[in-house]
Amino acid sequence: MSRIGKKPVPLPKGVTASISGQTVEVKGPKGTRTFSATDDVTIALEEGTVKVTPRGSSKRARQQWGMVRSQVENLVTGVTTGFKKELEITGVGYRAQMAGNVLKLSLGYSHDVNFEVPAGVTVTTPKQTEITVEGIDQQLVGQVAANIREWRRPEPYKGKGIRYKDEFIFRKEGKKK
Repeated sequence: MSRIGKKPVPLPKGVTASISGQTVEVKGPKGTRTFSATDDVTIALEEGTVKVTPRGSSKRARQQWGMVRSQVENLVTGVTTGFKKELEITGVGYRAQMAGNVLKLSLGYSHDVNFEVPAGVTVTTPKQTEITVEGIDQQLVGQVAANIREWRRPEPYKGKGIRYKDEFIFRKEGKKK
């Protein structure tokens, strides 16, 4: 039995959900998101909550049960509060700034890196060494943050690079004479 799947997803004030077949559409103050579930689960709208139940007791149905419930909860969270990833830049001369829809990164290369921000995500730079990625789609926000981080991953000797705000970099000791 899925402990996650058993709990219904509550719909806060200002959020409406509509179900047509296996597709769930959630509308809220930040926008609209949809998700299509597999035929292994049944999705129902009951008294201001979305309830997910498995069809049968097969292994796949039980796997999909908790996953679909989590996806629906992420839709609700996205349209109410949104998702946010914060990145820090560490290193002498490393900086970031927004210019229109392009994030300009100076990361110690011979040239500046121009990162085109995709639609559906907003990237801001409160300081030259901080980057904030926000949006209503959790997967897209995480992927954009990972793509930015990939330009200069943090290295273990001096800690230079782009890291997530809460990320811990295991530091190594350098060469000994």
